[in-house]
Amino acid sequence: QVQLVESGGGLVQAGGSLRLSCAASGRTFSSYTMGWFRQAPGKEREFVAAISRSAGNTYYADSVKGRFTISRDNAKNTVYLQMNSLKPEDTAVYYCAATTRPHIVKNYGYWGQGTQVTVSS
Repeated sequence: QVQLVESGGGLVQAGGSLRLSCAASGRTFSSYTMGWFRQAPGKEREFVAAISRSAGNTYYADSVKGRFTISRDNAKNTVYLQMNSLKPEDTAVYYCAATTRPHIVKNYGYWGQGTQVTVSS
């Protein structure tokens, strides 16, 4: 079992940056593949980025490639999402997720409560 708590969301102007954090507690953090997902109003939740247990592999949605960077610090039990060049269409609730299995979207079984990101034009 792992508990996930996101932070770092807020209101930012288009072109700005935010860094989201997700603090994990419970079982050994380094045994989890970690991911970020988002859900905009009226839309389904979508995959944003993921990182493997040892941070050797990262995965990104096409819509955020080159703008967002996922990273993790296993010593701090924390995963980050650095978001640059933000666009209004990035507005959503961002969720941190975890799985003990390799990165496949359907594998994620642990979820945080979400943090709101709003990008104004």
